[in-house]
Amino acid sequence: MRMTTSDEDLAEAAAAGDGAAFASLLDRHYDRLFAFCFRLTGSRADAEDLTQDICAALPAKLGSYQRRAKVTTWLYRVAVNAAHDRRRKRATYARATTGWGDWEIQRTAENDDTAEKLDWLTVAMRQLPIDLRDTLALVLDEMTHAQAGDVLGVSEGTISWRISEAKKALRVIKEQEAKT
Repeated sequence: MRMTTSDEDLAEAAAAGDGAAFASLLDRHYDRLFAFCFRLTGSRADAEDLTQDICAALPAKLGSYQRRAKVTTWLYRVAVNAAHDRRRKRATYARATTGWGDWEIQRTAENDDTAEKLDWLTVAMRQLPIDLRDTLALVLDEMTHAQAGDVLGVSEGTISWRISEAKKALRVIKEQEAKT
C-alpha cells in the first residue's frame, strides 16, 4: 500500500522552504489551477499569465496558509484574489490610456479580435457579472456550493442564488444569439 503525503503537509513543508514539497504541490494542482484561471479569464493567454503569476507568488503566500481550510480551497481563494487584482490593474490601465487616443482603443480591439476562439460557455461567461462568473467557475470545477462559499467568503445560499442568476443570464445570452 502506497502512502501519499497530504496537500496540507506539503504546503507546510513548502512554506518552511522544502523545494521538493513545493514542486510536488504544484505538480498535483497546476492543471486544475490553470483550468480554473481559464474559466476566470476566458482567454488561454490570460490564464497562462495568471497561473504563472500565482505560481511565482506561491512560495511567499504559503507562509500565510493555515490548516483551517483545505489547500485546494485556499489555492482557489488565492486565484480569485489574483484575478481580481489583475482586473483592477487592467481597469486602471484602461483609464490611464484613454488620453492616448483612438489608436490605443483600436490596438486593444484588434488584439481582442485575434484571441483564440473559445467555446460558447467560456465566451458567455465573460459576459456575466464578475461575482456570477467567479461563482460559476468554482461550481463548474466540481466544488460544492458550501466550498465555493468558503472560497468567496459568502453563504452557501448566496452561491445557490448566484448559480440561479448565472443560468438565467446564460439563457438570455443564448436566446439573443439565436435571434441574430
